[in-house]
Amino acid sequence: MGSSAIVQKLWNYCNVLRDDGMSYGDYVEQLTYLLFLKMADERTKPPYLPASGAGKPTTVIPDKYSWPSLLKRDGDDLFDHYRHLLEELGKGKGMLGLIFTKAQNKFQDPVKLRRLIVDLIDKEDWSTMSADVKGDAYEGLLEKNAQDTKSGAGQYFTPRPLIVAMVEAIAPKSSETICDPACGTGGFFLAAHDYIVKHYPNLTKDEKRQLKEGTFKGWELVQSTARLCAMNMMLHGIGSDKDLPIVVSDSLAADPGDRFDIVMTNPPFGKKSSTTIVGEEGQVSKERDIVERDDFWATTSNKQLNFVQHVKTLLKQNGRAAVVVPDNVLFEGGAGETVRRKLLHECAVHTLLRLPTGLFYAQGVKANVLFFDKKPASETPLDQEALDL
Repeated sequence: MGSSAIVQKLWNYCNVLRDDGMSYGDYVEQLTYLLFLKMADERTKPPYLPASGAGKPTTVIPDKYSWPSLLKRDGDDLFDHYRHLLEELGKGKGMLGLIFTKAQNKFQDPVKLRRLIVDLIDKEDWSTMSADVKGDAYEGLLEKNAQDTKSGAGQYFTPRPLIVAMVEAIAPKSSETICDPACGTGGFFLAAHDYIVKHYPNLTKDEKRQLKEGTFKGWELVQSTARLCAMNMMLHGIGSDKDLPIVVSDSLAADPGDRFDIVMTNPPFGKKSSTTIVGEEGQVSKERDIVERDDFWATTSNKQLNFVQHVKTLLKQNGRAAVVVPDNVLFEGGAGETVRRKLLHECAVHTLLRLPTGLFYAQGVKANVLFFDKKPASETPLDQEALDL
């Protein structure tokens, strides 16, 4: 079955569940939990796992919480078991914890939960399905969710044609490391991976492993979005349970120390930024509006200006960046002028791509893509008009 047919099949069932009050976002999350369990189960069997047992999967689900444990239950027994399963797996480490932390059952009817498990997910062999098909199917669901304005998910989903254009302009090489400090559902990683696979078709086995496990690193503040990103990357064959590609934290809070060849990002729009504190129970609180860091040129509460400064920090010397920025980054005075002047003098800012209004799901936002390299600016500095943008 092609990706479009799978998306349609899964999405049609979402419309059935909406009658029970389940939102698009909740449905995609529930689908994520169940798909992860199904694929983890598939990877313990031939042909994915040879009969010899070689290549043991790194993510091991306890038998009592495995996919077969769901298949053999129905009614209230299934409901109670599913709720307990989500709670227990959420205590896990690595990829398991990233997917299931704070996971909750959003189904109202055990009959509908069982139908999704038995009739829709179990009938497909997801692990042997090509990454293009299953990855595109999941991406299709994420895009549909982003288009649903009520879900608010559009702020975490950058339109894919824009991502592809930015990746083609950056032209990543197979040996380069790539970062997105506000990675949302992982669109830049997927497009960069596709670009490298297409343009470097003769990678060695070690180079392919490096591309899968050592190329991409992302930060995402929102746990529920980070889990979607992790699942999206896993379905596309990117990432490793041993070294998680996604960190759930406020990337602006501190310099992580890591440096990358390429940074591509579309930071969340919204003028103010603040220090975010996550409590033991998972509650999020904001402490102060100003971000103060020694590596920043200016201290400001403007989130986009802080992200531009953060991207500069993340780049290796001669590294390349493409950052989506709203108009206030280009025209704001004070800290905005300081950041622009420093950026133009200390980096090679070579391209500003003006984007059409309405491109993003947050309608009416005027945005641009700023391309720059972390290397000394041209010997002939830009004139005053350019400095003031």
